[in-house]
Amino acid sequence: MSAFKNQVIKQLTQELPALGNHKRALGAQAYMKDIAPFLGVMTPVRRALVKSILSKLPVPTSDEIAETVRALWKLEEREYQYAGNDLLAKYNLQLDKKFLADHCEYLISHKSWWDTVDGLGSAVVSPLTMKYPAKSLMRKWNKSSDIWLVRASIQHQRGRKYETDIDLLFELCAPHVADKGFFIAKAIGWALRDLSRIDNREVIRFLSEHPDLNSVAVREAKKLTK
Repeated sequence: MSAFKNQVIKQLTQELPALGNHKRALGAQAYMKDIAPFLGVMTPVRRALVKSILSKLPVPTSDEIAETVRALWKLEEREYQYAGNDLLAKYNLQLDKKFLADHCEYLISHKSWWDTVDGLGSAVVSPLTMKYPAKSLMRKWNKSSDIWLVRASIQHQRGRKYETDIDLLFELCAPHVADKGFFIAKAIGWALRDLSRIDNREVIRFLSEHPDLNSVAVREAKKLTK
């Protein structure tokens, strides 16, 4: 166990619970469909604590980050996974080319719900697939039986604007157009809505070519189309 991991885990487990609120914890747990127990710590408060802890430590290596975040994923309360995403967001430039396949795939597919999966998308998947093109890995995730890996693959280009690989986006959406699952349909809809900001015509074409697209996805995709 690295000194970095030791210190982060020690301080978080000592200090984070004291910042919680029982009533808020119960509300959060109910809102998140009982995916995990909560401490009831507000997001700005948690992020301030993580920032304070990290400010006193040397910049970690990719391996140290992976070791620490995996340890946070094993802790019971959900705020520890959120703290893991805070850590990843701060140090995503330190992550190496192997992190997506060796660690992020594990994180996405364990203790999975939209909160951690989408957090990982913003903190790790999107920036790392920009830095290290990972088309083969995104295609692998897209074919997975794990809906959260599929969701992550579909959403991995969100926010890229004119750097969006439209052909790849459509390739990843197309196999799932008839999926009845809410979380996949939302992912497709949001990805298409993002694309419509820069290329309405391509989104409209995709919709016309896929009349069986889940209505949830269509509704999201059409929010910005003309």
